[in-house]
Amino acid sequence: MIYVSTRNNSKEYSFEEVFIKGLADDGGLYVPKSFKSYTHNELLELKYLNYNELSSEIVHQFSSDFISKDELSKLINKSYSTFREKEVVKISKLGEVNLLELFHGPTLAFKDVAMQFIGNLYQYYLSKNDKKINIVVATSGDTGAAAIDAIKGKTNLNIFVLHPNNKISSVQRKIMTTVEENNVFNIAIEGNFDDCQNIVKAMFSDLKFSKSINMSGVNSINWARIIAQTVYYFYSYFKLNKKTISFSVPTGNFGDVFAGYLAKKMGLPINKLIVATNENDILHRAISRGDYVSKEVKETSSPSMDIQLASNFERLIYYINKSDSKITKDIMKKVKQNSYQIEKNKLEIIQKDFISESCSEKETLDIIKNIYEKNNVILDPHTAIGVGAAHKLSFNDCVVLSTAHPCKFPDATINSINKYETLPEELSHVLNKQENFQVLENDVEEVKNFVKKNIKF
Repeated sequence: MIYVSTRNNSKEYSFEEVFIKGLADDGGLYVPKSFKSYTHNELLELKYLNYNELSSEIVHQFSSDFISKDELSKLINKSYSTFREKEVVKISKLGEVNLLELFHGPTLAFKDVAMQFIGNLYQYYLSKNDKKINIVVATSGDTGAAAIDAIKGKTNLNIFVLHPNNKISSVQRKIMTTVEENNVFNIAIEGNFDDCQNIVKAMFSDLKFSKSINMSGVNSINWARIIAQTVYYFYSYFKLNKKTISFSVPTGNFGDVFAGYLAKKMGLPINKLIVATNENDILHRAISRGDYVSKEVKETSSPSMDIQLASNFERLIYYINKSDSKITKDIMKKVKQNSYQIEKNKLEIIQKDFISESCSEKETLDIIKNIYEKNNVILDPHTAIGVGAAHKLSFNDCVVLSTAHPCKFPDATINSINKYETLPEELSHVLNKQENFQVLENDVEEVKNFVKKNIKF
């Protein structure tokens, strides 16, 4: 499959380049030049596959020039062997909505679904190439833990994870910072998630630096993550056996919901993708009225959504502008200047596929309380926002992506129902283990120096 950058689609790339580089040298995001859209009959042929088989079918479409289908199947089986659910994900009923439980991986968040796969994909690549890779990633809470678990202890790989200091839950932090393998480095940045993300982007954009350390990234902008996440949209549709289906997706960086958009472009009969946000509602404002101007980030009980610039939104901008990379590049300049307003005709195109809603902090805690009282189920705050958005929009018979285990957010559940879920036994040790992380200023040069000083192979 041929890939291009959203900011220059005249240059072509292979899946290997897209996977290893993560971000294009021009600052754009990689997208396939074209891809298969399944017919109704072809979808029927996929219906009875188990999760791993379905993953192999869908992912291979995008990576056939990099890995054989047989090798990919083995890699996927290995990746999901650590999950507590045999079928990787689980669909449960919660009142009128269906919950798609995505938190049965080793770090209790949906990020594991893609990250376990990516960790083994790196190992596959390195086994065939005499190279060493340094992964640098920003996290708003869950990506870092999932990436660390997938990369820790692997040879010829180091991982440097930037998180906003004192702005993620203590459990989220401890799952990252108690890992003892010497190829793992945690950095707490004095700033917010957007600051962490901007540092990582600046490091990628410094081509001399990024090439000198053979830098790679596993943030949600990495195309391999998008295609791995697309699978559970297909799986839900087949399991629920509906003619058409809608999804409510709690999202901050737009990666998880973009995976749903990709599934729809591949022929899955999705009605609407509900973009569910917290008080950091730039995506809700953008989709409901075209306002893509960022404001100051607010700290909430759903820290993985405390974001004001959704990196993957650039891919949607590219597609709604008929894959015109020049227009996309010009729009991204406006985004950087914080002056982008979506034109009415483009907004109408977006609203054919997307609808959005936001939940305040009080609403989020009230949802957790109400669901617990009615259903005796504890939701994490991100999932609660997904449920709340579906209810506010009267999309009652939809699938809500349940993105994290509630035990990762004890403050939210204590504040709403005065109790919390305990960590699964295999993770309970992190609560008392010594943490290891370095606090750095919000300064790209300081981070670069730390990375160069600590590279070990």
